[in-house]
Amino acid sequence: QVQLVESGGGLVQPGGSLRLSCVASESIYGIKSMGWYRQAPGKLRELVAGILSGGDINYTADFVKGRFTISRDNAKNTWYLQMNRLEPEDTAVYYCNIVGFYMAYWGKGTLVTVSS
Repeated sequence: QVQLVESGGGLVQPGGSLRLSCVASESIYGIKSMGWYRQAPGKLRELVAGILSGGDINYTADFVKGRFTISRDNAKNTWYLQMNRLEPEDTAVYYCNIVGFYMAYWGKGTLVTVSS
């Protein structure tokens, strides 16, 4: 069973930066997409950024555009979310999601808290 493990979350002041990582325990066959989602207390989970494998199409939600960047290192089975100019509204648990050929996988999340 493939496991995804997120890391890199923590407490940061407004305006600061963090880089989240998502590592897959093994290679995933036929990856269709990879995404970073977040869920703030009392809110629905929302897509923050994603990569579609076919054509390497990147998507970034409007509310983080220009501040967050998604990237990947296929050789390391690792995906990243670089988050700059963080705002208190970015406080949430961040999850990575990978849709493979046979099934989708979720990590358990990493908490990002933006506060002074």
